[in-house]
Amino acid sequence: MAASASCISLVVLVALATVASAQLSPTFYDTSCPRALATIKSGVMAAVSSDPRMGASLLRLHFHDCFVQGCDASVLLSGMEQNAIPNNGSLRGFGVIDSIKTQIEAICAQTVSCADILTVAARDSVVALGGPSWTVPLGRRDSIDANEAAANSDLPGPTSSRSDLELAFSNKGLLTVDMVALSGAHTIGQAQCGTFKDRIYNETNIDTTFATSLRANCPRSNGDGSLANLDTTTANTFDNAYYTNLMSQKGLLHSDQVLFNNDTTDNTVRNFASNPAAFSSAFTTAMIKMGNIAPKTGTQGQIRLSCSRVNS
Repeated sequence: MAASASCISLVVLVALATVASAQLSPTFYDTSCPRALATIKSGVMAAVSSDPRMGASLLRLHFHDCFVQGCDASVLLSGMEQNAIPNNGSLRGFGVIDSIKTQIEAICAQTVSCADILTVAARDSVVALGGPSWTVPLGRRDSIDANEAAANSDLPGPTSSRSDLELAFSNKGLLTVDMVALSGAHTIGQAQCGTFKDRIYNETNIDTTFATSLRANCPRSNGDGSLANLDTTTANTFDNAYYTNLMSQKGLLHSDQVLFNNDTTDNTVRNFASNPAAFSSAFTTAMIKMGNIAPKTGTQGQIRLSCSRVNS
């Protein structure tokens, strides 16, 4: 009985998630806040123009939000998820989202959720750095809580194996091709030395010259906070060079190079490396799917007045 009951509850959960994502609509704010999307875009463009790395930071912030109890802006609440191991000391972009939220509150009070602002900001960040655009379904509401334990358990890390990655993404309803495409977000941004130190000193499936060049700013004994570009060729351009790098054994993180390591994802990497349009299509499809993970809609949650705290 217990097994069948759990199967039924899983079916109900999937059905509820499907209903929730169906309630999202690209035109959600057309009447209630027609300037919302333009306001978000201008805020993102200004932030990325002054600091190109911010585009990757906002994209990562959205990913780390959606993988923990859905795309509900729980990651923006002060403390809690922000203290989790994958987030502490590395998440950035909170100030950009807060600034955009302040601007939107001034024109449409308590109308546009922080979850939607972050989802749109992720898309606009990709566009700002030369990547593809896509239509973002809207209507998410903000959580009234966050889950540090889930952030520690559900977010894949820089030392993840291919099977670890597949399981983490599968648990969120995403396919292996979605995982490989979303990993391509590492065509922009930087990583801290502590996340790739073991790779550049101890792993063999890495280009020797590439490893040597990274050791100068990432010594064995310290320097864990030193930064290196995730894409060694076009660091601030959203393109498919990430996959070409993997084929040359120039993936910065262990979790990057496992995607091209005589394994089941090699052919997908080859396809994305040789076909920019295939990558763009797969990436945009996967971003929409990720943005639809367990959204709060209707009367669930709230529309926060400030993204860093629940309404009093």
